Amino acid sequence: MQDPADMAPEDLSHAGSVVDKAIEYMMEQKIAPISIASALLGGALGLLARTMDDRSVAAVLRNALASVESGELNEAREQGGPNRA
Repeated sequence: MQDPADMAPEDLSHAGSVVDKAIEYMMEQKIAPISIASALLGGALGLLARTMDDRSVAAVLRNALASVESGELNEAREQGGPNRA
């Protein structure tokens, strides 16, 4: 099975920008960061479930967990940005 990171579509950057703007807007609306994150995660899981088989969804989730465990989120915290809580 191919690594999900290697399957990133060309429009990933655009999609990421749209999500960042949505997060920024929700933060301006004083929505709690945990509520924003939970809604985004739920929506993402729903989309994955509708477009991938369970094995592929699990691979995406393993990749995300590996990012957390490797410290990639610490790097993101240090960089800041609109999705920083």
